[in-house]
Amino acid sequence: MNKEQKILIIQTAFIGDVILATSLVEHTRNQFPNAQIDFFLRKGNQSILETSPHITKLYIWDKSRGKIRSLIRLIKQVRSEKYDYVINIQRFFNSGLVTLLSGAKYKVGFHNNPLSFSFTHKIDHKIPFKHNDTYLHEVQRNQRLLSKMTSNFELLKDNELKPKIYFTDSDMTNVTKIKKDSGEYFVLAPASVWYTKQWHIERWKELIQKIGPMGTIYLIGAPTDHDYLSPLTLINDNVLNIAGKLSLRESALLMRDAKRVFVNDSAPLHLASSVNAKTTAIFCSTVPDFGYYPLSDNKAVIQVHPRLECMPCGLHGYKSCPLGHFKCSSEIKASDIIATI
Repeated sequence: MNKEQKILIIQTAFIGDVILATSLVEHTRNQFPNAQIDFFLRKGNQSILETSPHITKLYIWDKSRGKIRSLIRLIKQVRSEKYDYVINIQRFFNSGLVTLLSGAKYKVGFHNNPLSFSFTHKIDHKIPFKHNDTYLHEVQRNQRLLSKMTSNFELLKDNELKPKIYFTDSDMTNVTKIKKDSGEYFVLAPASVWYTKQWHIERWKELIQKIGPMGTIYLIGAPTDHDYLSPLTLINDNVLNIAGKLSLRESALLMRDAKRVFVNDSAPLHLASSVNAKTTAIFCSTVPDFGYYPLSDNKAVIQVHPRLECMPCGLHGYKSCPLGHFKCSSEIKASDIIATI
């Protein structure tokens, strides 16, 4: 590729998906070192990519300012850039519309997108996706999109495609202040947007009781998680609820040097992967086969064994257990989690 060529990557899904998409940004840069790489994403997720040295321009879709009107305005901007390639990771209509109307020479995306008939190149996206007796991670599924753009494509191993976040001096300063004099510490992210992805709150309490003497415990999450996590601070004096006090990048930095990070199958899991944190991932209603397991070198995946017949009950999770018993969460023992330290 020469300097004049331009690539746009589209991922308008949730924050965890954008974190994983940074892996594709890295690999695209490795394959095409001279290309201009831009990124299209929804408002609220831009902090993950705004510090990347590989991204020239961010298109931020602000749905609060009129979902359709904002989308049309951004499509006009995209068309004016005259991209050579648009890589659409997302599989929904809106991202397909951006791709269709982008004016790009080559439109690369997944066959599952409802507007994929307009793409010049498309590949299958399956969840789970079994390949050579192993289940592909989402970063590998995304990486396969580049197979339509290069003649020397080779599917990399999942541990060669970790997501990547770049930090500022301010990020580092703020995290240093947070963990000042804390010594060894753990990071816990007990909350999730989906209730059935959450390990049972009583089990989190058991975990905190056991690891409390081993170091400071930081509870992280969104501002809306603060009240949910507050009861956990009553267990030990060294449990600090900092939900809502750190940015996404700062949360990842805090994870990086932790003695161990404990997460559900949710966005914090992928933050941990981005900094290669020592990670224990707890899967309740979902399963690692879906391709969202941790990518850290030191990792452990815990779930009910043997699997319940009702697992998995859905791709994302539910507000409550469809069968009412929620055994996929409550039957995971704290001792199994502690054993991963």
